[in-house]
Amino acid sequence: GYSFRTLWSFLGRAEQTAFYLLGRARQIVEWHNNHQFCGQCGQPTHSTDFDRSRQCAPCKQMFYPRLSPSIIVLVTRGEELLLARNAHARGDFYSTLAGFIEPGESIEEAVHREVFEEVGIRIKNLKYFNSQSWPFPNSLMLGFHAEYESGEFVLQESEIADAQWFHHTNLPSKPAMVSISGWLINDYVERLQGKV
Repeated sequence: GYSFRTLWSFLGRAEQTAFYLLGRARQIVEWHNNHQFCGQCGQPTHSTDFDRSRQCAPCKQMFYPRLSPSIIVLVTRGEELLLARNAHARGDFYSTLAGFIEPGESIEEAVHREVFEEVGIRIKNLKYFNSQSWPFPNSLMLGFHAEYESGEFVLQESEIADAQWFHHTNLPSKPAMVSISGWLINDYVERLQGKV
């Protein structure tokens, strides 16, 4: 028989292309469900024929799918990687640091702020790596590598359950390779091992 599954249940199990298609579909369906009515006048909205948008007929307000720009960063110190366990994450794995970009903030400012807020350290030599659309929730993840500059761990306990420096040959359980966090970790380890 058939059963309903969450998108999370496909993470690391489905082929990458299938996971991305499922994520995209989920974002579009949620957007349609959450924008049935106009936020300006309260009247029903309808899908348009000319692009992916919804429109309110009475006030002509247009609504487009929501994307939340977010940063994700792997901080390194020589052969060590800074990985953290999120206080709200599913499973017992360690990942890179991440967070949403705030209004009026540049991408680079967001990376520095998030690292300092979450673990209390300063970083340097920020380098853009790659991006990924991520459906948890509606994020456009902008990935970076950065180097440790100074400071000791002071964890933002509402967000981070644990953070540690891990040698690249002794990493904890980490994110699936379908995620940009997994890509960041893999890229750095392969460069250290001379595979790239």
